Amino acid sequence: MASFALLLSDFLVSFMWVWSGVLIKIFVYTFLDLGHEPIGEVIKCSLSIINMFFFAYLAKLTNGGAYNPLTVLSSAISGDFGRFLFTVGARIPTQILGSITGVRFIIATFPEIGLGPRLNVDIHRGALTEGLLTFAIVTISLGLARKIPGSFFMKTWISSVSKLALHILGSDLTGGCMNPASVLGWAYARGDHITKEHILVYWLAPIEATLLAVWTFKLVFPQKEEKVVSSSKTKSE
Repeated sequence: MASFALLLSDFLVSFMWVWSGVLIKIFVYTFLDLGHEPIGEVIKCSLSIINMFFFAYLAKLTNGGAYNPLTVLSSAISGDFGRFLFTVGARIPTQILGSITGVRFIIATFPEIGLGPRLNVDIHRGALTEGLLTFAIVTISLGLARKIPGSFFMKTWISSVSKLALHILGSDLTGGCMNPASVLGWAYARGDHITKEHILVYWLAPIEATLLAVWTFKLVFPQKEEKVVSSSKTKSE
């Protein structure tokens, strides 16, 4: 039951995530009619940070429900093999399904909204961009998990501002997505989800960057884990 509840949470959270980004743009660009004015961009960024706080709270409320495959993959790599198989074989496909379903409902409701992020540079620069952005955000997330234990607000604030800054840096090149499931939802709607550009830029590069970030972090900070293990052994003895 716990596994099913987690999968249901992943589906719903992924569905809501693709909707949230669209609703923020509709509110700023259509309802407020601010277009791309500076005040409009400030409001959009502020709402994006509030939105990320909301989804961080949802993750706590659902005991780990997530919308980004890279988030669950980075934690699964450090876990046991059964957890890794469950993540790759069930959680990530569920997040993809939630994103695709969300995008389909968006297009049916707002057909004028467009068809999501696109690659605006060559495939090699695109893969490098998404890889570097992913490496940076995964490293930041791993660091926050260690350095600020128990501080939900502070960790969420740093993570949200970091994600927003990295998104802005890559938005003109690849969309600055750092979320393969969300991108796949839009690519599926366009019919180019099996192209070489999509697979290399939005899947292979971020996954490789996630693996590299986790392994690099383990190499740089190996001692704390050993201390925890040794201290737990002494307590048990």
